Amino acid sequence: MRQKQKNHFALRIHVIGGKLTEKQLLGVSKVADKYGRGYVHLTARQSLEIPYIRLEDIEAVKAELAEYGVEPSVCGPRVRTTTACQGADTCPSASIYTYELAEEIDQRYFAKELPGKFKFGITGCRNNCLKTEENDIGIKGAERVEWIPDKCIQCGVCVKACRENAISLADGKISIDMDKCSYCGRCAKSCPMDAYNEYPGYIMSFGGMYGNHFHKGRQLTPFVQSHDKLIQLCDATIQFFHDHGQPGDRLQFAIDREGEDKFDAMIRTVYETGEEEAHAQASKPLELTDWKLREDLQK
Repeated sequence: MRQKQKNHFALRIHVIGGKLTEKQLLGVSKVADKYGRGYVHLTARQSLEIPYIRLEDIEAVKAELAEYGVEPSVCGPRVRTTTACQGADTCPSASIYTYELAEEIDQRYFAKELPGKFKFGITGCRNNCLKTEENDIGIKGAERVEWIPDKCIQCGVCVKACRENAISLADGKISIDMDKCSYCGRCAKSCPMDAYNEYPGYIMSFGGMYGNHFHKGRQLTPFVQSHDKLIQLCDATIQFFHDHGQPGDRLQFAIDREGEDKFDAMIRTVYETGEEEAHAQASKPLELTDWKLREDLQK
């Protein structure tokens, strides 16, 4: 990215889900010291930028970074790097493995050419550390729970843990009001007797953006338990933006122009399709335009 200083650029690094290895960090450090001014900038979307790279050094910088498994990121009207919290690998609140999902989404969509920028954000639970509604597609880890009567000792810990007042205990039985349930899984995680079955899944939001224009992403589907269904919904949203977006758009601009009813109906239709079709769709790559840009970056 061009700096205001003549002939100087900031090189943004491709970081998936906020995770870099020690080797990658070492490579970035060496390049920043050799070609920049000995420091890096942490971006708002979990990436690194090396400022003060001279134009004539860019090819050498890319080659040296590649030795450490580091590649440049992208700007402009493309699918950007996916952000993610640490998820179930380390966080006791998380319901999903966010980094694995971020890698999959990055592999499927990163650098895809679109009418405008497109952002994914993934968070492991309803605490929403990543503020997923700021993204064109936001994904929260969630879980559906099922009470196991034979393991329950009626201690009431789950009732107290529920922030939505969706759980009640009466006559030795647990009742869950699914109209109030937020699928956070706090009840199951707090239970000392493991008296709940947990079924991980996702809560999705669509059309978020925070910048020159603000729009909070909307939740248009109920709890999504199927991973294949999640990918199918992502594919359909990307396709909608590809088909209806205009240069410089964000997803929500295209939704506003085409009508929320049209977009919402499309999402509902995809959500309601059978699992066999969802699996078939998730198993094949999304084909909008060629992958030349990503291939060039990897070279």
